[in-house]
Amino acid sequence: MIASLPHQAAPPDEPQRLPETPGHKARRRALTLLIIVLLIGVPAGYLVISAAQSRDSGKDKESKYSATGLTEGWPSKVQRRLYQVPVPHPADRVAYYETNNWKTSRLYVQFRTNSAGLDGFLAGMGVNRDDLKKNDISISTRDQKITGWRFTGHGAWSGLTHTQKNPAPTQDVVVNTADPNYPMIYVVSRTVP
Repeated sequence: MIASLPHQAAPPDEPQRLPETPGHKARRRALTLLIIVLLIGVPAGYLVISAAQSRDSGKDKESKYSATGLTEGWPSKVQRRLYQVPVPHPADRVAYYETNNWKTSRLYVQFRTNSAGLDGFLAGMGVNRDDLKKNDISISTRDQKITGWRFTGHGAWSGLTHTQKNPAPTQDVVVNTADPNYPMIYVVSRTVP
């Protein structure tokens, strides 16, 4: 037989508790449920949103780095600064492609600008129009194959190679001035890491 244990008496200075009413019990349970939902639901929702953003970011980076030719759009400011390719404003038909390996990194950029934009671009590189040599295709056949550029046929072609001491990049530039008001510019900037 199991003996019943005596209950400890409440301290004399503590007021007596009233029995819990059904309404109070329902409010307490609702508050407990709300706290549990907030403690579990909010972090779980954050994880779902974060995972979706991370997956989308990975897809964007994958498409950017798996590109095998010119991509329409502007190179980033960091790329333009690192490779010293000052694409002027206004410019359109802008496209670029970057390659990196242990030996040499290259940034290929093409764009069309106006006459003042061409002067600004050349000045930003530290050269001017007088440095351009008529009928000089300074971009190598190898680089032309990578980008799909063809400097043949109709065009008033001129070019230059702007050589600088490492680690500053060396730029090969070809300019098509068939339309002197809107020259098309092709640049290959290479640097040795």
